[in-house]
Amino acid sequence: MNLNTFYAVLAMAPPPAGTQANPQGEMIKMVSMIGVMGFVMYFVMIRPQRKRQKALDALLKSIKPGDKVLTASGIVGVVVAVKEKTVSIRSADTKLEVLKSAVSEVTEKAGEGSSSEA
Repeated sequence: MNLNTFYAVLAMAPPPAGTQANPQGEMIKMVSMIGVMGFVMYFVMIRPQRKRQKALDALLKSIKPGDKVLTASGIVGVVVAVKEKTVSIRSADTKLEVLKSAVSEVTEKAGEGSSSEA
């Protein structure tokens, strides 16, 4: 008899009496593990994303003419006009109108000089 066959025969044997797991306890254990995973998922993924979104919304509401901005596509320009959903920016000799949602960062606020000028 081969050793692998011996292990297969042992695996087919029923478990000894009194060692079976409680099905209700296993269900509670599984549900609690799913709950813990959901809790961890919230604090690792969902909460930081909401925090970033709130900060971006506040940034977009505070944009005013004269601010130097960076768009998501990499265009750097100075805000000329602000409308409800769009922003007009001037980059070099070009005037562009982009959606407010395309603005990813305000690099310099209007009225503030850069720190290298001092």
